[in-house]
Parts: sequence; C-alpha cells; structure tokens
Amino acid sequence: MRVSNGPVTRQRRKKVKKLVSGAWGTKHTSYKVARQTLIRSKMYAFRDRKAKKRDFRSLWIQRLNGTLRSMGYNYSTFINNLNKSGIIINRKMISELAISNPNEFKVLVDSVMKA
Repeated sequence: MRVSNGPVTRQRRKKVKKLVSGAWGTKHTSYKVARQTLIRSKMYAFRDRKAKKRDFRSLWIQRLNGTLRSMGYNYSTFINNLNKSGIIINRKMISELAISNPNEFKVLVDSVMKA
C-alpha cells in the first residue's frame, strides 16, 4: 500500500515560507527561492553575530579614546599602563564607567597614568 507524503511535505514547505515571510517578491512565495533565501539569511546571521562583537568593541574603544583625549591622554598608553598596573577590567566596563561615573573614571585614569 502506498503512503502519501503530502501532509509532511506541505508542513515542511510552510515552515520554510514562514521563516522567510518578511522577504520581498518571489523570495517569500516560491518554495525553491524561499529555501535559498533561508540558507543565505542563516549565513548572514552567523557572520553578523561575529561582526556585532567587533563593532561593539570598536565603539567602546572610540568612547574611551574620546574621553581620554579630553583628559590629555590617549587610549593606547592608558591600556598599556592599565595592563602594567595589573588591573583586570574589560573595555565595556571601562566605557560604561566613563559614561555613567566620570568622576570615578577620572580617579581610575589618574591612578593608572601616575603608576
């Protein structure tokens, strides 16, 4: 006896179409093109999760450099002195400190640059 595979196939195709429902034109209506769109979108998502980390690190460094330059220092010497002094704190936390508590940040910078 032959078993129809229609419902399973339809479910699979509906799932793919639902995942690409925001795409423009044939990309969200045709199953064949929708599948290609889904593969590409997952590839972009994987790539951009890595890029997001780079972008944020770059943002924190720019914030720190701008704040440090207004104090008369630069980023590279600050980070070098920070490492030499043995203070372990990441760039995100230093950036947040510079924005939310400028006075505390100034104390940190002065203690690091004097050493």
